[in-house]
Amino acid sequence: MPECLLRDLQCRNAKPRERVYRLRDGGGLALLVKPTGLKYWQFRYRRPDGREGLIQIGPYPRLSLEVARSERNRHRETVWQGGDPAVVRKQEKAERKAKVVSVLTFKQCAVAYIAARGAEWTGDKHQKLWTRSLATYAHPVIGALRPAEVTTDLVMRVLEPLWLTKNPTAQRLRARIESVLDWAKVRGLRGGENPARWNGHLDQLLAAPNKVFRVQHHAALPYSDIGTFMIALRATTGTAARALEYTILTAVRSNEALGTRPDEIDRAGEAWEIPAGRMKAKRPHRVPLSSSALALLDRLPHTGTGPMFEGARVGRQPSHSAMRDLLEAMGRTDLTVHGFRSTFRDWAAECSPFPNEVVEMALAHAIKDKTEAAYRRGDLFEKRRALMQAWADYIEQQIEAARATPEMAEAA
Repeated sequence: MPECLLRDLQCRNAKPRERVYRLRDGGGLALLVKPTGLKYWQFRYRRPDGREGLIQIGPYPRLSLEVARSERNRHRETVWQGGDPAVVRKQEKAERKAKVVSVLTFKQCAVAYIAARGAEWTGDKHQKLWTRSLATYAHPVIGALRPAEVTTDLVMRVLEPLWLTKNPTAQRLRARIESVLDWAKVRGLRGGENPARWNGHLDQLLAAPNKVFRVQHHAALPYSDIGTFMIALRATTGTAARALEYTILTAVRSNEALGTRPDEIDRAGEAWEIPAGRMKAKRPHRVPLSSSALALLDRLPHTGTGPMFEGARVGRQPSHSAMRDLLEAMGRTDLTVHGFRSTFRDWAAECSPFPNEVVEMALAHAIKDKTEAAYRRGDLFEKRRALMQAWADYIEQQIEAARATPEMAEAA
């Protein structure tokens, strides 16, 4: 054993100096004393390649002199066996980390997956939907299990109660479970096939979705009825009514319209620049503003600092359900906000001369054909400007036509 040169009293009484210094204990062990008064145990040794190595053992007095000597002896044993204590320490740290990761539950994996992939999603809506559906249906059954313990039978136990009664929810839930388990597999937390996969697996155990659920499109107003509806809408006061009117005039999604801010509006260029963060495709989208849309913005009571459509709370936009609640209050439970995009799409296809690609660009739909997407670099803005003005003009014409009907004239 090396000669013990230090005593605990010396370690306790070691005062800081202007420069770093060491108190040596022999056998490569030394107490490093910093000018700040902090003290650390160090072990100096000769590496297998002949060069000198140095590792930190830990702070004093949390690690006593006795513990530091024990660690020194352990590291010296590694050196005598031809190893490198620094390399061994890294391996031990990696093994401890792997051991901690290996005990992650499905619920913990789901949280990690959502945190890692959440940046890809538009806003926090998708993150909340993922979290809520997994917490409601999956976690009570498999949340406390390790990913390697999740079997096909357990996945079926999650999905079967929903498959026939809430099939769209069940389909999304299955895909989310599959994604979390794929993430766990890549992290080395499970092996083998994914028990939540559909093709060649669950499709043999569950009924085909198209046999148990018929896709229902968003309820849309026939474009021929837009005049009557707009008269009722303009007669309704409140921010939600103006936001819905703006949404209809611009044919955008509800969250895109509700988040409109003054600095996004280019009045000179008669355009609205929606930032990528609020777009479904994660790309900025420029919307040409018709004369009706600009007039609506001009009428809004606005301070110039908050959102254009200010909700009940000052400086905050209305909730995502505000326009849906407005439709219910108007007695139009047969309609959805998103359905007005279909109204615009149907009008453009049947009543306007504009090409399909201009209409699709106006709706900010992604181009599915990769070759076409690669060659189409422009945004067809001027053509879309004419399209949106034509849409606004059509709405005004329908309003005038509706007011001219005997029923409207009598009501007036």
